[in-house]
Amino acid sequence: MLFVWYKVSFDEKWSHGSAVCETVYFFVEFVCVFPWKCVSLNNQNREKIMDGILRKLPIGIQTFEGIRKDNYLYVDKTAMVYQLANVGKPYFLSRPRRFGKSLLISTFEAYFQGRKDLFEGLAIEKLETEWKEYPVFHLDLNAEKYDSKEALEQVLSRNLSLWEDRWGKDAAEDTLASRFAGVLRRTYEQTGKQAVVLIDEYDKPLLQAILDEPLLEEYRRTLKAFYGVLKSADRYLRFVFLTGVTKFAQVSVFSDLNQLNDISMKPAYATVCGITKDELVETFTPEIDNLGEKNGLTFDETVCRLTALYDGYHFE
Repeated sequence: MLFVWYKVSFDEKWSHGSAVCETVYFFVEFVCVFPWKCVSLNNQNREKIMDGILRKLPIGIQTFEGIRKDNYLYVDKTAMVYQLANVGKPYFLSRPRRFGKSLLISTFEAYFQGRKDLFEGLAIEKLETEWKEYPVFHLDLNAEKYDSKEALEQVLSRNLSLWEDRWGKDAAEDTLASRFAGVLRRTYEQTGKQAVVLIDEYDKPLLQAILDEPLLEEYRRTLKAFYGVLKSADRYLRFVFLTGVTKFAQVSVFSDLNQLNDISMKPAYATVCGITKDELVETFTPEIDNLGEKNGLTFDETVCRLTALYDGYHFE
């Protein structure tokens, strides 16, 4: 999600690119205007919420643990998280920037770490009975600047070094891909458990180098070998999930990873990121009421205005 401090009213005209982001703009005003009291949106608190206690919104928070531990409001996507985690592997999801992909990755991370405490009151609590813990390898390629061949190699090597500190290193592994494969193998040998690999914004290096063909080719070659490990090491993997902006079929780095399940346009997972109209009404009723009152509108009129101005994404 894109979070900015901005005061808006229905009279203003917009030309922003993301419907979900624009919806957030409206709710940011509430943080500025109303005194906030922290409550978690669960069944026990819902009655209190409807009696007028306003909630704490996760402005700028992208970690599931941070949202849940600090009692921020959370739109429950955990039923789909459970389904994805237990019906197959590996997956790829393409969504625009600032669409909640990092939060989804963080939610998977907490789930596979067996953090039952973080899912109290959510849909997944009634679905999961074992809460097994698995080794999790989380690679985030989003917050880096990729402007040289060494930049990408350094990012991958830095993450590999952290994993090798935990799971050991073999001097014979002298490439990024062989080091990655070695870590996955040793993890399985030491724990008897398959690993979980979560890669956020897999294509960020490629997109930053898109106007520099020689650098782009270097990145393609490096990432093709690195991601190719996910196929050769399949026996050591419990779950794999990659996110990005570009569709993987259009990028040659995945030519060796033909078993990826692209759920980007599958109806069953169309709402796994972002906020639908139903979720907006169900989760943000007090905020919609306040917005309507501020603009002299009824609840239904407010929802209609929000729908007309900010709806429009379709992923099926």
